[in-house]
Amino acid sequence: MIPLTFPSNEAFQRLKQIKSRRIELGGEIEQQVKEIIEQVKEKGDEALVNYTRKFDCPGYTPGDISVRDNEIEEARKKVDDDFKDILKRAIENITRFHENQKQKSWFQTSDDGTILGQIVRPVKSAGLYIPGGKGGETPLISSVLMNAIPAKIAGVEDLAMVSPPKRDGSLNPYLLVAADSVGIKRIHKLGSAWAIAALAFGTESVLPVDVIVGPGNIYVALAKSLVSGRVGIDMIAGPSEILVIADSSASPEEVAADLLGQAEHDPMASSIFITTDEDLAGKVSAEVERQLDLLPRNEIARESWDNFGGIFVVKDLDMAAELANDLAPEHLEILIDAPFDLLAKIKNAGAIFLGRHSPEAVGDYFAGPNHVLPTSGTARFASALSVDDFIKKSSVIYYSSEAFMRDASAIIKLAELEGLEAHARSIKVRLKNQLKIR
Repeated sequence: MIPLTFPSNEAFQRLKQIKSRRIELGGEIEQQVKEIIEQVKEKGDEALVNYTRKFDCPGYTPGDISVRDNEIEEARKKVDDDFKDILKRAIENITRFHENQKQKSWFQTSDDGTILGQIVRPVKSAGLYIPGGKGGETPLISSVLMNAIPAKIAGVEDLAMVSPPKRDGSLNPYLLVAADSVGIKRIHKLGSAWAIAALAFGTESVLPVDVIVGPGNIYVALAKSLVSGRVGIDMIAGPSEILVIADSSASPEEVAADLLGQAEHDPMASSIFITTDEDLAGKVSAEVERQLDLLPRNEIARESWDNFGGIFVVKDLDMAAELANDLAPEHLEILIDAPFDLLAKIKNAGAIFLGRHSPEAVGDYFAGPNHVLPTSGTARFASALSVDDFIKKSSVIYYSSEAFMRDASAIIKLAELEGLEAHARSIKVRLKNQLKIR
């Protein structure tokens, strides 16, 4: 790939192409998803079985919808002790980070007796969508942890995980052990849009939930969008992306590896490199080509890199930060000599990785911060999945007689200006009765 100088017409055209990779609502796929949702609402388990037989497991039956206790027990025998130790450490790291996000209820009192406040409560139930990963052969352990742990910390009592079964009707044992280890009690072998519909509306075997979170393909994303409002959702996640900012101190080999670490996800993934060093830009371009041939998923990575990758040379780090803020990437790596010096200038990013020892993979799996992040430029206004996605806040208002008398006329005036006479009357009636008492 030829490095492009930014700003230039060529650079703007390439960036326009990269920004075009969004999930578009509407069209044929949305109609298919609407039909799936209607079928699940109408036929319940029957629809779940029919869709799962057609797309995932030919021998699927209603008895396969929910994972049984003996399946968990068998899974624990199949996973190795090294995995169990790694899982324990990852859970500790992710828990420690998300504990800091907990919010408390609060109340404030005034001398006139008024009490105002906010009560923070968890939702009762949450559904976690975990993609299948190459037919169940590459279990997305980290997605289980990242979705379940903040929900548990928030205090959610009922967690329901859905994940598509393998062709033999099972789920990967590593996935089951991870789910059990973070306290998920309901596990359903369901995938795609019908899993989302089951969580949103409920069936004979699947109880409905209040919030649905987790990544997935376009069918999952569209289904979440269509049920949003009936249930809460975390976000409509698009294809993954990384932006790397580097200066002459960076290693071309490391930069290229980080770029390809994102490109191998999906043909629609985007990997962008911004540097102040033209020589480094050329070396990274060559290193990407060399490493591409070494990847098992090289066809996916090649398509992603060719269509949505980019190398841009800027005059200084201020311009690099400005461009990064415009792109608002899901993942932003800052591989410069003094990365903390640039941090204050970064306004829009899902997660920021500072220094050569903090590649994106550290955050994806182990460090602690959540890896469910806003994509497609939505980091301009959206945040990582957190404890906040599993709570709700209720305002509390108690007015004393003194406060009511003080504010009554102001409230009446505002209500009458809005043409809401019944609102005003609710104050006038009390004002009249209060004056009688006096």
